[in-house]
Amino acid sequence: MKTYFGWLLAAASLASCSSSENKPAEAVNVSTLNQQFIGAWNSRNTAQLDTLLADDIQYSQGETHYKGKSEVSDKWVRATLGTITDLKTYATTSGADTQIAYEAGTFSTEVVPEGPNSPRGEGEGNFILLWKKNAKNAWKLSYVQLEGLPVRVK
Repeated sequence: MKTYFGWLLAAASLASCSSSENKPAEAVNVSTLNQQFIGAWNSRNTAQLDTLLADDIQYSQGETHYKGKSEVSDKWVRATLGTITDLKTYATTSGADTQIAYEAGTFSTEVVPEGPNSPRGEGEGNFILLWKKNAKNAWKLSYVQLEGLPVRVK
């Protein structure tokens, strides 16, 4: 009986040792995810931006709504990337767990002139960026909502 009890105690000790599979997953740092996205945007790295987008991403701004990675990438990312620079976000609220994370607040950006004699502009507004973990446990941008104010001449 002592031998059996010893084996049982040893098995219980081994089972209680922490392993990466038994550790509870930690919430993601959503600010880090957003900085990856903003860094890729400001460096105009479309390849990196594409890797950050979820396959089922949705984009909403006013009456405009795009669905799916292809449409969002073409009609928002590539269509807008060359028109603004120096994108900055200022978070006012955020939340995260092991499967979903969001950050919301305000944004500001420099608006590139449309022509050589046009003035530079400043854009600002509100944003929500929502991230979800996909089936491969990679964080992907799943929802973007922007509400911009009219561009001001700089």
